[in-house]
Amino acid sequence: MTSDLKERYFDWAATALADEAILRDALEESLSAGANPSSVHGEGLKARHSFEEARTRCAKVLGVKPDSIIFTSGGTESDQLPILSLLRRPQKGSILISAIEHPAVSAQAELMKNCGWRLITAPCDKYGIVTPEAVVSRIEDDTALVCVMAVNNETGAIQPVYRIADALAEHCRGKRRPKFHVDAVQAAGKIPFELSYPGIDTAAISAHKLCGPRGIGILYMKDRFEPFLKGGGQEKGIRSGTENLFGALAMAACLEKYYIRPGSGKEEMLAEEEKSTAAFIDKLKTLSCCTLVPEDRNLCDSRFAPGVVQASFKNIPGEVMVRALSEKGFFISTGSACSSRKNGRPVLAAMGIKGEVAANAVRFSFSCHSTDEGRDRLFAAVREISSLFN
Repeated sequence: MTSDLKERYFDWAATALADEAILRDALEESLSAGANPSSVHGEGLKARHSFEEARTRCAKVLGVKPDSIIFTSGGTESDQLPILSLLRRPQKGSILISAIEHPAVSAQAELMKNCGWRLITAPCDKYGIVTPEAVVSRIEDDTALVCVMAVNNETGAIQPVYRIADALAEHCRGKRRPKFHVDAVQAAGKIPFELSYPGIDTAAISAHKLCGPRGIGILYMKDRFEPFLKGGGQEKGIRSGTENLFGALAMAACLEKYYIRPGSGKEEMLAEEEKSTAAFIDKLKTLSCCTLVPEDRNLCDSRFAPGVVQASFKNIPGEVMVRALSEKGFFISTGSACSSRKNGRPVLAAMGIKGEVAANAVRFSFSCHSTDEGRDRLFAAVREISSLFN
């Protein structure tokens, strides 16, 4: 990533700019082991060794066992494999998801209704947070899977997934507990996250949110499940297909550099990001035409990941603000890149935000590579554009 682009790029929640050194090293190593890792000849075994070493490195950073790591094509596949596995069950039941899930979860769960499954939605509060009470109050006897993301991709709201896991265990004490899946794509590298927390059965991570390449992700799988899709049997039969050695190596290096576990010593870096984001929010609050989403988000609000700020500007549709900033050389988004070409803002609607505020909302997202100088110039551009419409 060039230093100039880092000063102008504020769409890190959509994709993180690549760490070029990591990608070069991973490419070089994968080129030196270019055979199919499933081949039994010498070159294949060499590639297999590198591939399994990458798995071990990932597991060490994440604090889990290597055999719980399944390499996938990215966050979407990692989210959908546990959902699709339900199709193996002879008896249908219900799936419970939160009202703020990424389309990787919500769209697939909606499609499951065509296969005889019922879909239950747990609401969020006005801050976009799903409480444990909201989840357990909607569980039914036949609920097989619960999906709640760790950090919302549009608002940055941190979900209490540990407390939800505990509440599920307590609520289902003495009877079958539904599996609990966590979309951790926006949490990995953004907040301290403990993947091995008891009660989390599966979780999704994507490399391109961690300055890695697109097309590689991880499915954390505490216990084996029977996949719906079958093939050559790679990745313990959970995700068949020729292994992506380059991606696995890059994923391992990105996790080693950017993943934050509680007590990992990387909290200081996070504290600096929180301070910088608070200063940016403080500046936004000086604009009378700006409404934060949620409106009363505090400067240092522990309920939100510091890398995401959602705001709405009076008289300026979100897409207009995105284009106007792009013309000035600054890059933001209206929300999820996967939904940018679709109408509606379901996450904001779930929070009770409607009308002009929802239609005009945009997302600023930062990273440890963002600078205070870059944020200051971004704010100056936002202020200038806002003055033209108000």
